[in-house]
Amino acid sequence: MKSECYDILIIGGGPAGATLARLLPKKYRVILIDKKEKDSGFQKPCGGLLSEDAQRSLAQLNITMPKDILADPQIFSVKTIDVESGLIRHYQRTYINLDRHKFDMWLLSLIPDNVEKTNGIVRNFSINEKGYTVELFDGRVFHTRYLVGADGANSIVRKTLYPNKTMPSYVAIQQSFREQHKTPFYSCIFDKKTSDCCSWSISKDDVLIFGGAFAPQNCRNDFEKQKQRLGKYGFRFGKPIKTEACIVLRPKSYFDICTGKNRAFLIGEAAGFISPSSLEGISFAIDSAILLAETFALQSKNKEKKYLRKTFHLRLKIFKKIIKCPFMYHPMLRKLVMLSGFTSIDVK
Repeated sequence: MKSECYDILIIGGGPAGATLARLLPKKYRVILIDKKEKDSGFQKPCGGLLSEDAQRSLAQLNITMPKDILADPQIFSVKTIDVESGLIRHYQRTYINLDRHKFDMWLLSLIPDNVEKTNGIVRNFSINEKGYTVELFDGRVFHTRYLVGADGANSIVRKTLYPNKTMPSYVAIQQSFREQHKTPFYSCIFDKKTSDCCSWSISKDDVLIFGGAFAPQNCRNDFEKQKQRLGKYGFRFGKPIKTEACIVLRPKSYFDICTGKNRAFLIGEAAGFISPSSLEGISFAIDSAILLAETFALQSKNKEKKYLRKTFHLRLKIFKKIIKCPFMYHPMLRKLVMLSGFTSIDVK
């Protein structure tokens, strides 16, 4: 089978990969390999909420989002539930409720025609004196000077570049149900008995989405147990329409972030750019892609070092969120914060 040669090969067509492909200088011959297909649906558990940080990231790009990506309804507060203490508080939030698959497809549609796009799954890749050779499961082979891993938590690029470096990971499980609640709501759930991370629910187009991040061992049992424990808080689930699961990273250290080496780069969650407190990743995906595109626009021989420096503020932001985590996840500190009523609002 004939192989093709490129300047930059991007693995992954989520917000990170799509943004990078759109912004790279046109002097490069670029190909993006994405495993998603247009009508296959988005298979990664995601509440589909665009945070204020993600909105700011899109604003930097001076682009506007079409209304058909929005989901119904738009909700202005999060209902925070601490199952262990029984405390409930509401906090104002400015999330945008959207259809995540449509959002991803929209970002892909913005990629210019000079970038080649193809569907496929990478089997492996190897380094050589000219760059990298990338092989797909369908037998196709590509050669590239630079390689970019935008392939999420289970990144083959990260695993190959850093085989001895691991990051704490969880299994994110999410189910969709026919909405049975009179008033749609968005919730954030803390339940120490089933997970030391968080869970979420969001009403979206007459469907209730419920998901959470759980330790890999017994993750499905913990997920089902948590659903049962939420019955006393008025949750009504019924029969699931769809069940999804994937690995999600949760950095615990500033040094968990890996940006790449040897003419290979990591962006988005593949690099570890994901909030350890909220698991929000879209803003980090877009921001890291912008920074890597800026790096490739420079006349710099050591692009890996330049990109590392450019991402310092993102790594610092992750570090600040690591410091914030105990106030959200330590039961006693969380209880004190919720009892104080700090920044909470009264909901009638």
